Amino acid sequence: MGTQQDVIAVLVTDHRAVEQMFAELDGMRGEIGEEAKILVEQVVIELTRHSIAEEAHLYPAVREHVQGGDKLADQEIAEHSDAERTMKRLEGLEPGDAGFWPAVDLLMSQIRAHVREEENDLFPRLREACPPEELRELGAKVERAQKIAPTRPRPAAPGASPAGKLTALGAGLVDRIRDALTGRGRS
Repeated sequence: MGTQQDVIAVLVTDHRAVEQMFAELDGMRGEIGEEAKILVEQVVIELTRHSIAEEAHLYPAVREHVQGGDKLADQEIAEHSDAERTMKRLEGLEPGDAGFWPAVDLLMSQIRAHVREEENDLFPRLREACPPEELRELGAKVERAQKIAPTRPRPAAPGASPAGKLTALGAGLVDRIRDALTGRGRS
């Protein structure tokens, strides 16, 4: 068994996987077939699991270890909420709908800006402030959280507990059952 990746490596790997899906979507621009819908569903599933794991484990560590961490974490969570509203809107659209591709473009723009901020500012600051062993422990926690997290966006009300999304384990189970029954996100 290999060494546990730290939280930053785990999250950067997720970022690259989503960017690869975005590149595929860019190549499908304007298509109205089922393939585009399935790929968007896959993006939404991955982003939802990723954001819930970040909110449950990464941002509390940022608050604890990084100077100005409360403000940073609040900003990142607000960006998640914006992206979740876009993902929720995408769930109700088909590739042939007039709003589908503009919503895809908005989501890609939101996520790309969020990733830049995390990778260029938040992650370096966390790496400097947090002990390596704790970063590895956080990596394991994030990976576990992603396995049980819900797969459908649930935009939180302002002031709601971000970790509350993860503690609703039943939602993750229900989402996975619904996904299996409907074939959501599977090509």
